[in-house]
Amino acid sequence: MGCPQFWKHEFGTCVGSLTSLEECSEQLKDMVAFLLGRSFSLEGSLEEAGLPGRNAADHGHVGAYKTAVPCATIAGFCCPLVVTMRPVPKDKLERLVQASCSTAGEQGQPVHIGDPGLLGIKDLAKPDYGEPVVCQPGDVPVFWPSQLTSLEAVSGYMTPLAFTSAPGCTVMTDLKGPAAPARCLTPEGMPEVHHISQDPLHYSMASASAVRKIRELETMIAVDPGSRGIRHLLRPDELLRASLSLSHARSLLLTTGLPTHFNHEPPEETDGPPGAVALAAFLQALEKRVCMVVDRRALSLYKKLVDEAVEQGVLKTQIPLLTYQGGSAGAAQAFLCADGDPKSPRFDHLVAIERAGRAADGNYYNARMVSMRHLVDPIDELFLAAQKIPGISSTGVGDGGNELGMGKVKEAVKRHIRNGDVIACDVEADFAVIAGVSNWGGYALACALYILNSCEVHRRYLRKAVGPFRAPGAQSWTQALPSVAKEEKMLSILVQHRVRSGVSGLVGMEVDGLPFHDTHAQMIQKLVDITTVHG
Repeated sequence: MGCPQFWKHEFGTCVGSLTSLEECSEQLKDMVAFLLGRSFSLEGSLEEAGLPGRNAADHGHVGAYKTAVPCATIAGFCCPLVVTMRPVPKDKLERLVQASCSTAGEQGQPVHIGDPGLLGIKDLAKPDYGEPVVCQPGDVPVFWPSQLTSLEAVSGYMTPLAFTSAPGCTVMTDLKGPAAPARCLTPEGMPEVHHISQDPLHYSMASASAVRKIRELETMIAVDPGSRGIRHLLRPDELLRASLSLSHARSLLLTTGLPTHFNHEPPEETDGPPGAVALAAFLQALEKRVCMVVDRRALSLYKKLVDEAVEQGVLKTQIPLLTYQGGSAGAAQAFLCADGDPKSPRFDHLVAIERAGRAADGNYYNARMVSMRHLVDPIDELFLAAQKIPGISSTGVGDGGNELGMGKVKEAVKRHIRNGDVIACDVEADFAVIAGVSNWGGYALACALYILNSCEVHRRYLRKAVGPFRAPGAQSWTQALPSVAKEEKMLSILVQHRVRSGVSGLVGMEVDGLPFHDTHAQMIQKLVDITTVHG
């Protein structure tokens, strides 16, 4: 076993092993050799992080797994990514990741932390190569790219003849390694690890500088212009974790609408729809699928809003508008999942921005304790159903505690918000983003997504280190950010729709009673300035 071992492949199939390639010297004359260096020792990083190594049953080489993640196709080579896994206690995750990145730069960065099923790995006890490493209670599986991906590339190429080193075997050469160490990350570029889902278990990563910027956004939108006491509702890093989850999502369902102006037709307030459209615009720029579910009563209003947003260039394309009426025990699951199958969700993240939320008594209240139930469809049921469907996360954005998703902070609402014991929403979201005005929360989510997708650490994690790093489409993304001009257009559309309905005494260009050109315009500009500044 001290001698190098080689595999012989014919047309992509391993047909045998060799202890030496000397007998194949004539065939080797017409072949090209690829040498993959071993510059990163995971065991060394484990030791540096103070974690005991747990090799495969203390013998053999650690297992590796084929994933469902396709590698970039180059010159006919095409194969799935192969990864290796180490179980890490959850309280040691960040220490290990930072140790591995300190040692090996971006090569030490994991490509996935959490449920192996998200990589298409069905059973950790059955690796495709080597021996399994057993996870203990409290461990989190952490995955790194494996050099065994090269074996899959050779097999997939179907070349008439190829030789590879066998798994677990290293070829020693007389070539000197590079004098320069691996490019290590700066403190600002060092990855941070954040938990974003429990079912399935999933962690995400972003650089320290990106996290710092998003925390600045969260602090900025938490000002309380109405003196409602929203600071009591704040939970740290809800904006960060919500935006990380949104960044991983592929198909989003947005909702908005809090019909509190009973003397107007339609009764929608100007807080909510502009923030939802701003978020939708940036999700479209990231090429994610976006739909919106609204009250059937207000469908014509939202159709006009979306049509004019596309015409004005605020949205890139139309957003499908849906309605939900409930009516049966399985209606919500049937709406959210293909053929009603919870294993096939149509959406992986739901977002409510200033959406009327159901209180404990089943009513929907405005801040003055007036019921809006006759104007509201039971869209809450979708968020309740999502809690029981693995793979669907949810975010609620609110500014008073009566909005959908604020059930997560309902006890604080009852204690600190006027009329909170009556109006508090009883329906939770996974993430509760609190803002002085809910539109600001929508703007901040869009800005946080820009920050994350401009972060090299996060983008590498999103793409599972597959393919080269491509600079983000900075110009198109910048154009998709919220702006004073775009949000003024959205407010104008809402106000004009009421005017055409014959309503007088409008609040005009105000949101939550605050003049747009003062408070709101300044907030939008500050958020964008934080987002786009370098460093």
